[in-house]
Amino acid sequence: MSVDTIASLAAPSLFVGDVTLRTLDDDIYRPMESFPTMRWWMAIAVTGTMAAIFMVCAAITVVRGLGTWGINIPVGWGFAIVNFVFWIGIGHAGTLISAILFLFRQRWRTGIARFAEAMTVFAVIVALQFPLLHTGRPWLAMFWLVPYPNGQGIYQNFRSPLEWDVFAVSTYGLVSVMFWFTGLLPDLATARDRAVHPFRKLVYGVLSLGWKGSNRAWSHYEKAYLLFAGLSTPLVLSVHSIVSFDFAVSVVPGWHTTIFPPYFVAGAIFSGFAMVATLIIILRRMFRLKHLITDNHLELMNKIIVATSLMVGYAYAIEVFIAWYGGVAYERFAFMNRAFGPYAWAYWIMVTCNVFVPQLLWFKKVRRTVLLMYPVVILVNVGMWFERFVIVVTSLHRDFLPSSWGYYTPTIIDVGLLVGSFGVFLTLMLLFCRFLPTMAVAELKVILSEKQHDVARHG
Repeated sequence: MSVDTIASLAAPSLFVGDVTLRTLDDDIYRPMESFPTMRWWMAIAVTGTMAAIFMVCAAITVVRGLGTWGINIPVGWGFAIVNFVFWIGIGHAGTLISAILFLFRQRWRTGIARFAEAMTVFAVIVALQFPLLHTGRPWLAMFWLVPYPNGQGIYQNFRSPLEWDVFAVSTYGLVSVMFWFTGLLPDLATARDRAVHPFRKLVYGVLSLGWKGSNRAWSHYEKAYLLFAGLSTPLVLSVHSIVSFDFAVSVVPGWHTTIFPPYFVAGAIFSGFAMVATLIIILRRMFRLKHLITDNHLELMNKIIVATSLMVGYAYAIEVFIAWYGGVAYERFAFMNRAFGPYAWAYWIMVTCNVFVPQLLWFKKVRRTVLLMYPVVILVNVGMWFERFVIVVTSLHRDFLPSSWGYYTPTIIDVGLLVGSFGVFLTLMLLFCRFLPTMAVAELKVILSEKQHDVARHG
Protein backbone atom coordinates (compact mmCIF):
# COMPACT_ATOMS: atom_id res chain seq x y z
CA MET A 1 0.00 0.00 0.00
CA SER A 2 1.48 3.37 -1.05
CA VAL A 3 1.90 6.37 1.20
CA ASP A 4 -0.67 8.34 -0.85
CA THR A 5 -3.23 5.57 -0.44
CA ILE A 6 -2.67 5.41 3.31
CA ALA A 7 -3.05 9.17 3.54
CA SER A 8 -6.26 9.14 1.49
CA LEU A 9 -7.78 6.39 3.60
CA ALA A 10 -6.73 8.04 6.86
CA ALA A 11 -8.05 11.48 5.84
CA PRO A 12 -11.42 12.65 7.19
CA SER A 13 -14.24 11.37 5.01
CA LEU A 14 -15.79 13.93 2.66
CA PHE A 15 -18.96 11.84 2.29
CA VAL A 16 -21.34 10.24 4.74
CA GLY A 17 -23.34 7.16 3.90
CA ASP A 18 -23.66 5.34 0.61
CA VAL A 19 -22.92 8.00 -2.01
CA THR A 20 -22.73 6.94 -5.66
CA LEU A 21 -22.11 8.88 -8.85
CA ARG A 22 -25.83 8.71 -9.67
CA THR A 23 -27.06 9.84 -6.26
CA LEU A 24 -24.44 12.60 -6.25
CA ASP A 25 -25.96 14.07 -9.41
CA ASP A 26 -29.50 13.64 -8.14
CA ASP A 27 -28.80 15.31 -4.78
CA ILE A 28 -27.03 18.37 -6.18
CA TYR A 29 -29.21 18.95 -9.26
CA ARG A 30 -32.51 18.30 -7.47
CA PRO A 31 -33.02 21.96 -6.35
CA MET A 32 -32.49 23.09 -9.96
CA GLU A 33 -34.91 20.57 -11.46
CA SER A 34 -37.77 20.57 -8.98
CA PHE A 35 -40.27 23.26 -8.04
CA PRO A 36 -38.97 25.43 -5.15
CA THR A 37 -40.07 24.41 -1.70
CA MET A 38 -42.20 26.56 0.56
CA ARG A 39 -39.13 27.25 2.72
CA TRP A 40 -37.32 28.68 -0.31
CA TRP A 41 -40.27 30.93 -1.18
CA MET A 42 -40.51 32.17 2.40
CA ALA A 43 -36.79 32.90 2.47
CA ILE A 44 -36.83 34.74 -0.87
CA ALA A 45 -39.84 36.78 0.32
CA VAL A 46 -37.95 37.94 3.41
CA THR A 47 -34.67 38.67 1.63
CA GLY A 48 -36.49 40.28 -1.31
CA THR A 49 -38.22 42.65 1.10
CA MET A 50 -34.88 43.54 2.64
CA ALA A 51 -33.42 44.12 -0.84
CA ALA A 52 -36.36 46.42 -1.63
CA ILE A 53 -35.51 48.41 1.50
CA PHE A 54 -31.98 48.84 0.15
CA MET A 55 -33.25 50.13 -3.19
CA VAL A 56 -35.65 52.57 -1.52
CA CYS A 57 -32.92 53.92 0.79
CA ALA A 58 -30.46 54.17 -2.11
CA ALA A 59 -33.05 56.09 -4.15
CA ILE A 60 -33.66 58.49 -1.25
CA THR A 61 -29.90 59.01 -0.94
CA VAL A 62 -29.53 59.81 -4.63
CA VAL A 63 -32.55 62.13 -4.76
CA ARG A 64 -32.10 63.99 -1.46
CA GLY A 65 -28.32 63.72 -1.02
CA LEU A 66 -25.96 62.55 1.70
CA GLY A 67 -27.70 64.76 4.24
CA THR A 68 -30.05 61.84 4.78
CA TRP A 69 -27.14 59.95 6.36
CA GLY A 70 -25.73 60.48 9.83
CA ILE A 71 -22.29 61.62 8.66
CA ASN A 72 -21.18 65.01 9.94
CA ILE A 73 -18.09 67.01 10.90
CA PRO A 74 -15.74 65.46 12.01
CA VAL A 75 -17.20 61.99 11.19
CA GLY A 76 -17.23 62.21 7.41
CA TRP A 77 -17.21 58.43 6.99
CA GLY A 78 -19.99 56.41 8.53
CA PHE A 79 -21.99 53.27 7.87
CA ALA A 80 -21.29 53.33 4.12
CA ILE A 81 -17.53 52.87 4.45
CA VAL A 82 -18.01 50.44 7.35
CA ASN A 83 -20.28 48.33 5.14
CA PHE A 84 -17.90 48.60 2.18
CA VAL A 85 -14.93 47.24 4.13
CA PHE A 86 -17.11 44.58 5.78
CA TRP A 87 -18.47 43.19 2.48
CA ILE A 88 -15.07 43.26 0.77
CA GLY A 89 -13.78 41.18 3.68
CA ILE A 90 -16.66 38.72 3.35
CA GLY A 91 -15.65 38.11 -0.24
CA HIS A 92 -12.16 36.93 0.72
CA ALA A 93 -13.09 33.50 2.03
CA GLY A 94 -14.42 32.38 -1.33
CA THR A 95 -11.17 33.05 -3.13
CA LEU A 96 -9.17 31.54 -0.28
CA ILE A 97 -11.22 28.32 -0.21
CA SER A 98 -11.29 27.94 -3.98
CA ALA A 99 -7.91 29.20 -5.12
CA ILE A 100 -5.38 28.82 -2.32
CA LEU A 101 -6.71 25.52 -1.01
CA PHE A 102 -6.88 24.28 -4.60
CA LEU A 103 -3.20 25.13 -5.12
CA PHE A 104 -2.38 23.28 -1.89
CA ARG A 105 -4.46 20.31 -3.07
CA GLN A 106 -6.79 20.38 -0.06
CA ARG A 107 -9.65 18.22 -1.27
CA TRP A 108 -12.03 19.10 1.51
CA ARG A 109 -12.59 22.41 -0.27
CA THR A 110 -14.65 20.74 -3.00
CA GLY A 111 -17.78 20.48 -0.87
CA ILE A 112 -17.95 24.20 -0.13
CA ALA A 113 -15.81 25.85 -2.84
CA ARG A 114 -18.61 26.59 -5.33
CA PHE A 115 -20.80 28.15 -2.68
CA ALA A 116 -17.88 30.23 -1.39
CA GLU A 117 -17.00 31.41 -4.92
CA ALA A 118 -20.57 32.61 -5.45
CA MET A 119 -20.47 34.34 -2.08
CA THR A 120 -17.33 36.21 -3.18
CA VAL A 121 -18.93 37.50 -6.37
CA PHE A 122 -22.13 38.62 -4.64
CA ALA A 123 -20.27 40.22 -1.71
CA VAL A 124 -18.15 42.30 -4.11
CA ILE A 125 -21.31 43.40 -5.97
CA VAL A 126 -22.87 44.56 -2.69
CA ALA A 127 -19.67 46.24 -1.50
CA LEU A 128 -19.35 48.33 -4.67
CA GLN A 129 -22.70 50.02 -4.03
CA PHE A 130 -21.49 51.89 -0.96
CA PRO A 131 -18.53 53.91 -2.30
CA LEU A 132 -20.64 54.75 -5.36
CA LEU A 133 -23.44 56.09 -3.15
CA HIS A 134 -20.88 57.84 -0.95
CA THR A 135 -19.72 59.95 -3.90
CA GLY A 136 -23.10 61.67 -3.73
CA ARG A 137 -23.38 61.64 -7.52
CA PRO A 138 -23.04 57.99 -8.55
CA TRP A 139 -23.85 58.77 -12.18
CA LEU A 140 -20.57 60.75 -12.32
CA ALA A 141 -18.49 57.94 -10.78
CA MET A 142 -17.23 56.76 -14.17
CA PHE A 143 -16.07 60.29 -14.96
CA TRP A 144 -14.12 60.82 -11.74
CA LEU A 145 -12.87 57.34 -10.91
CA VAL A 146 -11.94 55.69 -14.23
CA PRO A 147 -8.91 57.16 -16.03
CA TYR A 148 -9.54 58.09 -19.65
CA PRO A 149 -8.22 60.83 -21.98
CA ASN A 150 -10.20 64.04 -21.74
CA GLY A 151 -9.85 67.55 -23.05
CA GLN A 152 -10.26 69.30 -19.70
CA GLY A 153 -6.88 68.28 -18.32
CA ILE A 154 -8.48 66.84 -15.16
CA TYR A 155 -7.14 63.45 -14.17
CA GLN A 156 -7.53 61.12 -11.24
CA ASN A 157 -5.14 61.29 -8.33
CA PHE A 158 -3.16 58.09 -8.75
CA ARG A 159 -1.40 58.68 -5.43
CA SER A 160 -4.66 58.24 -3.56
CA PRO A 161 -5.50 54.79 -2.16
CA LEU A 162 -9.14 55.55 -2.98
CA GLU A 163 -8.13 55.41 -6.64
CA TRP A 164 -6.16 52.22 -5.97
CA ASP A 165 -9.40 50.71 -4.66
CA VAL A 166 -10.98 51.17 -8.08
CA PHE A 167 -8.33 49.04 -9.75
CA ALA A 168 -7.93 46.49 -6.94
CA VAL A 169 -11.62 45.78 -6.33
CA SER A 170 -12.59 45.78 -10.02
CA THR A 171 -9.71 43.39 -10.83
CA TYR A 172 -10.64 41.16 -7.91
CA GLY A 173 -14.28 41.10 -8.95
CA LEU A 174 -13.48 40.32 -12.60
CA VAL A 175 -11.05 37.50 -11.79
CA SER A 176 -13.47 36.06 -9.21
CA VAL A 177 -16.30 35.97 -11.78
CA MET A 178 -14.09 34.28 -14.37
CA PHE A 179 -12.77 31.79 -11.81
CA TRP A 180 -16.30 30.98 -10.65
CA PHE A 181 -17.71 30.64 -14.17
CA THR A 182 -14.80 28.48 -15.36
CA GLY A 183 -15.45 25.99 -12.57
CA LEU A 184 -19.14 25.93 -13.44
CA LEU A 185 -18.67 24.83 -17.08
CA PRO A 186 -18.62 21.00 -16.64
CA ASP A 187 -21.50 21.12 -14.17
CA LEU A 188 -23.59 23.38 -16.42
CA ALA A 189 -23.07 20.88 -19.23
CA THR A 190 -24.39 18.12 -16.98
CA ALA A 191 -27.41 20.29 -16.14
CA ARG A 192 -27.93 20.76 -19.89
CA ASP A 193 -27.83 17.01 -20.52
CA ARG A 194 -30.23 16.30 -17.64
CA ALA A 195 -32.69 19.05 -18.62
CA VAL A 196 -36.05 17.92 -19.95
CA HIS A 197 -37.65 21.26 -20.81
CA PRO A 198 -36.32 22.73 -24.10
CA PHE A 199 -35.89 26.21 -22.61
CA ARG A 200 -33.80 24.92 -19.71
CA LYS A 201 -31.74 22.85 -22.11
CA LEU A 202 -31.17 25.95 -24.28
CA VAL A 203 -30.17 28.19 -21.36
CA TYR A 204 -27.75 25.70 -19.80
CA GLY A 205 -26.44 24.86 -23.26
CA VAL A 206 -25.56 28.49 -23.90
CA LEU A 207 -24.00 28.90 -20.45
CA SER A 208 -21.90 25.74 -20.80
CA LEU A 209 -20.32 27.16 -23.99
CA GLY A 210 -20.76 23.94 -25.92
CA TRP A 211 -18.88 21.78 -23.41
CA LYS A 212 -18.58 18.18 -24.61
CA GLY A 213 -16.22 16.71 -22.04
CA SER A 214 -13.52 15.69 -24.49
CA ASN A 215 -9.92 15.14 -23.41
CA ARG A 216 -8.93 18.39 -25.11
CA ALA A 217 -11.70 20.30 -23.33
CA TRP A 218 -10.66 18.92 -19.94
CA SER A 219 -7.02 19.77 -20.65
CA HIS A 220 -7.87 23.39 -21.46
CA TYR A 221 -10.25 23.55 -18.51
CA GLU A 222 -7.64 22.39 -16.01
CA LYS A 223 -5.07 24.85 -17.36
CA ALA A 224 -7.53 27.74 -17.23
CA TYR A 225 -8.71 26.84 -13.72
CA LEU A 226 -5.12 26.61 -12.49
CA LEU A 227 -4.31 29.96 -14.14
CA PHE A 228 -7.25 31.73 -12.50
CA ALA A 229 -6.38 30.12 -9.15
CA GLY A 230 -2.85 31.48 -9.50
CA LEU A 231 -4.16 34.95 -10.40
CA SER A 232 -6.66 34.95 -7.53
CA THR A 233 -4.16 34.02 -4.84
CA PRO A 234 -2.17 37.30 -4.77
CA LEU A 235 -5.45 39.20 -5.05
CA VAL A 236 -6.50 37.78 -1.67
CA LEU A 237 -3.55 39.60 -0.15
CA SER A 238 -3.55 42.70 -2.34
CA VAL A 239 -7.21 43.75 -2.33
CA HIS A 240 -7.76 44.10 1.40
CA SER A 241 -4.24 45.44 1.85
CA ILE A 242 -5.12 48.27 -0.54
CA VAL A 243 -8.43 48.79 1.25
CA SER A 244 -6.42 49.14 4.47
CA PHE A 245 -4.29 51.82 2.79
CA ASP A 246 -7.41 54.02 2.73
CA PHE A 247 -6.74 54.38 6.44
CA ALA A 248 -3.05 53.57 6.96
CA VAL A 249 -1.59 56.26 4.66
CA SER A 250 -3.44 59.02 6.51
CA VAL A 251 -2.17 60.89 9.57
CA VAL A 252 -5.31 60.29 11.62
CA PRO A 253 -4.47 58.77 15.04
CA GLY A 254 -5.72 55.19 15.15
CA TRP A 255 -5.34 54.80 11.38
CA HIS A 256 -1.69 55.62 10.76
CA THR A 257 -0.24 52.18 11.48
CA THR A 258 1.78 49.72 9.44
CA ILE A 259 0.00 46.65 10.84
CA PHE A 260 -3.19 47.42 8.94
CA PRO A 261 -2.48 45.40 5.73
CA PRO A 262 -1.88 41.98 7.41
CA TYR A 263 -4.43 42.85 10.07
CA PHE A 264 -7.12 43.56 7.46
CA VAL A 265 -6.30 40.42 5.45
CA ALA A 266 -6.48 38.17 8.53
CA GLY A 267 -9.74 39.85 9.57
CA ALA A 268 -11.18 39.41 6.08
CA ILE A 269 -10.44 35.68 6.05
CA PHE A 270 -11.80 35.45 9.61
CA SER A 271 -15.12 37.10 8.76
CA GLY A 272 -15.34 35.37 5.37
CA PHE A 273 -15.05 31.89 6.81
CA ALA A 274 -17.60 32.79 9.49
CA MET A 275 -20.05 33.90 6.79
CA VAL A 276 -19.43 30.73 4.76
CA ALA A 277 -20.12 28.61 7.85
CA THR A 278 -23.23 30.68 8.65
CA LEU A 279 -24.76 30.12 5.22
CA ILE A 280 -23.49 26.62 4.44
CA ILE A 281 -25.21 25.23 7.54
CA ILE A 282 -28.54 26.59 6.29
CA LEU A 283 -27.83 25.35 2.76
CA ARG A 284 -27.11 21.78 3.75
CA ARG A 285 -30.27 21.63 5.86
CA MET A 286 -32.53 23.33 3.32
CA PHE A 287 -31.43 21.07 0.43
CA ARG A 288 -30.70 17.92 2.47
CA LEU A 289 -26.95 17.86 1.74
CA LYS A 290 -25.62 16.81 5.15
CA HIS A 291 -24.06 13.70 3.62
CA LEU A 292 -22.04 15.87 1.21
CA ILE A 293 -21.32 18.90 3.43
CA THR A 294 -20.31 16.94 6.49
CA ASP A 295 -19.32 17.80 10.04
CA ASN A 296 -15.71 17.33 8.90
CA HIS A 297 -16.08 20.31 6.55
CA LEU A 298 -17.50 22.43 9.36
CA GLU A 299 -14.76 21.37 11.77
CA LEU A 300 -11.99 22.28 9.34
CA MET A 301 -13.54 25.71 8.72
CA ASN A 302 -13.85 26.24 12.46
CA LYS A 303 -10.16 25.49 12.91
CA ILE A 304 -9.32 28.25 10.42
CA ILE A 305 -11.69 30.59 12.28
CA VAL A 306 -9.83 29.89 15.53
CA ALA A 307 -6.44 30.51 13.88
CA THR A 308 -7.49 33.80 12.31
CA SER A 309 -9.19 34.85 15.57
CA LEU A 310 -5.83 34.55 17.31
CA MET A 311 -4.23 36.65 14.55
CA VAL A 312 -6.87 39.33 14.91
CA GLY A 313 -6.54 39.31 18.71
CA TYR A 314 -2.76 39.66 18.36
CA ALA A 315 -3.30 42.66 16.05
CA TYR A 316 -5.58 44.30 18.62
CA ALA A 317 -2.93 43.88 21.31
CA ILE A 318 -0.09 45.13 19.06
CA GLU A 319 -2.09 48.24 18.15
CA VAL A 320 -2.49 49.16 21.80
CA PHE A 321 1.13 48.31 22.62
CA ILE A 322 2.58 50.40 19.77
CA ALA A 323 0.32 53.33 20.67
CA TRP A 324 1.77 53.21 24.20
CA TYR A 325 5.34 52.42 23.17
CA GLY A 326 5.47 55.06 20.40
CA GLY A 327 5.03 57.87 22.89
CA VAL A 328 2.68 59.89 20.67
CA ALA A 329 0.03 61.46 22.88
CA TYR A 330 -2.60 61.54 20.13
CA GLU A 331 -2.16 57.83 19.38
CA ARG A 332 -2.43 56.94 23.05
CA PHE A 333 -5.56 59.03 23.36
CA ALA A 334 -7.14 57.41 20.27
CA PHE A 335 -6.88 53.92 21.73
CA MET A 336 -7.84 54.97 25.24
CA ASN A 337 -10.85 56.68 23.71
CA ARG A 338 -11.79 53.50 21.86
CA ALA A 339 -11.74 51.41 25.03
CA PHE A 340 -13.19 53.91 27.52
CA GLY A 341 -14.76 56.73 25.48
CA PRO A 342 -18.31 57.25 24.23
CA TYR A 343 -18.02 54.29 21.85
CA ALA A 344 -16.54 51.88 24.41
CA TRP A 345 -19.60 49.66 24.00
CA ALA A 346 -18.71 49.08 20.34
CA TYR A 347 -15.07 48.36 21.14
CA TRP A 348 -15.87 45.74 23.76
CA ILE A 349 -18.48 44.09 21.54
CA MET A 350 -15.72 43.81 18.92
CA VAL A 351 -13.18 42.32 21.33
CA THR A 352 -15.68 39.91 22.90
CA CYS A 353 -17.06 38.58 19.62
CA ASN A 354 -13.73 38.37 17.76
CA VAL A 355 -11.29 37.29 20.47
CA PHE A 356 -13.06 35.59 23.35
CA VAL A 357 -16.10 33.89 21.81
CA PRO A 358 -14.18 32.00 19.03
CA GLN A 359 -12.00 30.32 21.66
CA LEU A 360 -14.97 28.04 22.33
CA LEU A 361 -14.07 26.35 19.04
CA TRP A 362 -11.01 24.80 20.70
CA PHE A 363 -13.45 22.20 22.03
CA LYS A 364 -14.16 19.46 19.49
CA LYS A 365 -17.77 19.10 20.58
CA VAL A 366 -18.41 22.78 19.82
CA ARG A 367 -16.62 22.54 16.45
CA ARG A 368 -18.75 19.59 15.35
CA THR A 369 -22.13 20.46 16.89
CA VAL A 370 -24.19 22.83 14.78
CA LEU A 371 -26.31 24.16 17.64
CA LEU A 372 -23.17 25.08 19.62
CA MET A 373 -21.15 26.34 16.66
CA TYR A 374 -23.81 28.46 14.97
CA PRO A 375 -24.04 31.18 17.68
CA VAL A 376 -20.24 31.48 17.58
CA VAL A 377 -20.01 32.13 13.82
CA ILE A 378 -22.96 34.54 14.01
CA LEU A 379 -21.21 36.53 16.74
CA VAL A 380 -18.00 36.56 14.69
CA ASN A 381 -19.89 38.26 11.85
CA VAL A 382 -21.32 40.76 14.32
CA GLY A 383 -17.90 41.40 15.85
CA MET A 384 -16.20 41.92 12.49
CA TRP A 385 -18.80 44.51 11.47
CA PHE A 386 -18.20 46.31 14.76
CA GLU A 387 -14.45 46.13 14.14
CA ARG A 388 -14.88 48.21 10.98
CA PHE A 389 -17.24 50.54 12.86
CA VAL A 390 -14.66 51.06 15.61
CA ILE A 391 -11.86 51.72 13.12
CA VAL A 392 -13.86 54.23 11.07
CA VAL A 393 -15.98 56.11 13.61
CA THR A 394 -13.99 56.15 16.85
CA SER A 395 -10.87 57.40 15.05
CA LEU A 396 -12.80 60.35 13.60
CA HIS A 397 -15.32 61.48 16.16
CA ARG A 398 -12.71 63.19 18.38
CA ASP A 399 -10.35 65.32 16.32
CA PHE A 400 -7.09 66.95 17.49
CA LEU A 401 -9.00 69.88 19.05
CA PRO A 402 -11.85 69.39 21.56
CA SER A 403 -13.77 72.03 19.62
CA SER A 404 -13.88 69.56 16.70
CA TRP A 405 -15.33 66.69 18.70
CA GLY A 406 -18.67 65.21 17.72
CA TYR A 407 -20.81 62.11 17.93
CA TYR A 408 -21.97 59.98 15.02
CA THR A 409 -25.53 58.66 15.11
CA PRO A 410 -26.81 56.68 12.11
CA THR A 411 -30.14 57.63 10.58
CA ILE A 412 -32.93 55.33 9.46
CA ILE A 413 -31.46 55.52 5.93
CA ASP A 414 -28.09 54.27 7.20
CA VAL A 415 -29.75 51.36 8.98
CA GLY A 416 -31.92 50.63 5.95
CA LEU A 417 -28.88 50.44 3.67
CA LEU A 418 -27.13 48.08 6.13
CA VAL A 419 -30.13 45.77 6.49
CA GLY A 420 -30.89 46.03 2.79
CA SER A 421 -27.33 45.05 1.82
CA PHE A 422 -27.85 41.72 3.58
CA GLY A 423 -31.12 41.39 1.69
CA VAL A 424 -29.45 41.91 -1.69
CA PHE A 425 -26.66 39.47 -0.80
CA LEU A 426 -28.98 36.75 0.52
CA THR A 427 -31.39 37.14 -2.40
CA LEU A 428 -28.55 36.57 -4.86
CA MET A 429 -27.42 33.54 -2.85
CA LEU A 430 -30.92 32.04 -2.88
CA LEU A 431 -31.24 32.55 -6.63
CA PHE A 432 -27.83 30.91 -7.07
CA CYS A 433 -28.94 27.89 -5.03
CA ARG A 434 -32.09 27.63 -7.14
CA PHE A 435 -30.65 27.90 -10.65
CA LEU A 436 -27.00 26.79 -10.48
CA PRO A 437 -25.21 23.78 -8.95
CA THR A 438 -24.12 24.71 -5.44
CA MET A 439 -21.28 22.18 -5.32
CA ALA A 440 -18.43 21.30 -7.68
CA VAL A 441 -19.97 18.09 -9.02
CA ALA A 442 -17.14 17.23 -11.43
CA GLU A 443 -14.50 17.49 -8.69
CA LEU A 444 -16.62 15.55 -6.21
CA LYS A 445 -17.02 12.76 -8.76
CA VAL A 446 -13.26 12.46 -9.11
CA ILE A 447 -12.82 12.16 -5.35
CA LEU A 448 -15.72 9.71 -5.05
CA SER A 449 -14.36 7.52 -7.87
CA GLU A 450 -10.92 7.41 -6.28
CA LYS A 451 -12.43 6.58 -2.90
CA GLN A 452 -14.51 3.75 -4.35
CA HIS A 453 -11.43 2.45 -6.17
CA ASP A 454 -9.35 2.46 -2.99
CA VAL A 455 -12.10 0.72 -1.02
CA ALA A 456 -12.51 -1.94 -3.68
CA ARG A 457 -8.78 -2.39 -3.94
CA HIS A 458 -8.01 -2.66 -0.23
CA GLY A 459 -11.23 -4.08 1.01
